[in-house]
Amino acid sequence: MKKERVFEVCNGYEDKDIHIPERKTKYAAGYDIESAEDVVIKPFTNGMKPVLVKTGLKAKFPSDECLLLVNRSSNPVKRGLVLANSIGVIDADYYGNESNDGELLYAYYNFGENDYHISKGDIIGQAMFMKYLTTSNDVENNNKRTGGIGSTDKM
Repeated sequence: MKKERVFEVCNGYEDKDIHIPERKTKYAAGYDIESAEDVVIKPFTNGMKPVLVKTGLKAKFPSDECLLLVNRSSNPVKRGLVLANSIGVIDADYYGNESNDGELLYAYYNFGENDYHISKGDIIGQAMFMKYLTTSNDVENNNKRTGGIGSTDKM
């Protein structure tokens, strides 16, 4: 039986020892996602942009689903790390886009007092596949994604 949803290693990361995410317990809702590289996240100051933490992963899934990128519950309390967008919503057509091959990225701010060091292989967040519903007054849309993050508002 072919799986409908799958994580894959992005182009350019084939030799970087990227691990396919796993659910760590029998009833875990999310897949643990690791950092693809070492990153330092400096403490937040006004006007700074979030740090994008690369995963080297992309996800393929049915068109009536999305993938939610969520923070680890321990990140804000223990590490001061907060997702800049609170939750990342990945659409099915983000997979394989021409800008970044659909790489999953976590946008973090550090609200701690000191630099926070993420090492390659550290679990940085979770990913959850979700079905979504549409309204009966949706208009048929055949627009094709041509980019990565922030590209849907440019169609």
